[in-house]
Amino acid sequence: MELIEAELFTDPGNDAVVRLPPRHFPGVLIQGDSLSIIRGDVAEIVEACAQGDVQDAHEAATLLLANFDELLARYESALETHGIKRPYGPRA
Repeated sequence: MELIEAELFTDPGNDAVVRLPPRHFPGVLIQGDSLSIIRGDVAEIVEACAQGDVQDAHEAATLLLANFDELLARYESALETHGIKRPYGPRA
């Protein structure tokens, strides 16, 4: 383990936007329990696809996409607030 200083761009909640040295752009810190939930959501989609249940897979994927859109909006808002350009182009 190494003790370092990091820059915090949002509140230190479950999906904090932080920048670690020597990175140029911040990232999103996802807590382990949240990461496990995301993994479970993806597994649900894979299982629904394997069973041929396109409707369930679509519903689960739509919810997962909405969650990622919220996370990305939080990230983009933090960047904008601190005058940092996005490290990627506009979303489709």
